[in-house]
Amino acid sequence: MDTAVDVKPLDRHGMARRLAADIPEGWVVNLGIGIPTLVSDHVPPEREVIFQSENGVIGVGPAPASEDEDLWLINAGKQLVTLRPGGSFVSQSDSFALIRGGHLDLCVLGAFEVAENGDIANWAVSSNEKAPAVGGAMDLAAGAKRLWAIMEHTTKDGRPRLVRRCSYPLTALGVVSRVYTNLAVLDVTPEGFVVREMVPGLTPEALQARTEAKLRFAA
Repeated sequence: MDTAVDVKPLDRHGMARRLAADIPEGWVVNLGIGIPTLVSDHVPPEREVIFQSENGVIGVGPAPASEDEDLWLINAGKQLVTLRPGGSFVSQSDSFALIRGGHLDLCVLGAFEVAENGDIANWAVSSNEKAPAVGGAMDLAAGAKRLWAIMEHTTKDGRPRLVRRCSYPLTALGVVSRVYTNLAVLDVTPEGFVVREMVPGLTPEALQARTEAKLRFAA
């Protein structure tokens, strides 16, 4: 990071907390594997947000305390979860009917790359990669009313993840409407990425230097 200013990127929970703050009351939300699963830990109990998991859990709560773990209660990523009051279990076919029927207000997915036109690549870094498979991400990207991506702004070796065009195998075309990174919150618009918020101390020039795509900055 920049040596001239004190810039502290968000950690994984910080990113999830920031995204959780933007989910409106009453939305039905699917959380993808990875950082997205942390989002349910940061929605206050008094706010009604219904989290759905592809494996048939409706009403997913935060991660359990060690003394409250139920080995039979897991999400699609095989992580232990809790069930909010009123939660239920359904068959996987019913779960995907909810997804494909357009009943999700929001899907939150992790990503390897997001392009300035909203394309997302989140399941493989090479066309020759045999695992992991794309899973339910294509159904979610096509079926949800909106898709937000949450991701580190750059790779571990500093390469940008917000790009002009994705170089990895695509999950879906033009579906991402907002991106949350450890450095910024950005909307995907017809004109490309528009930065709505940055972590304290970060300058527009420094953020652009870490982004391949051209950035525009909201007033």
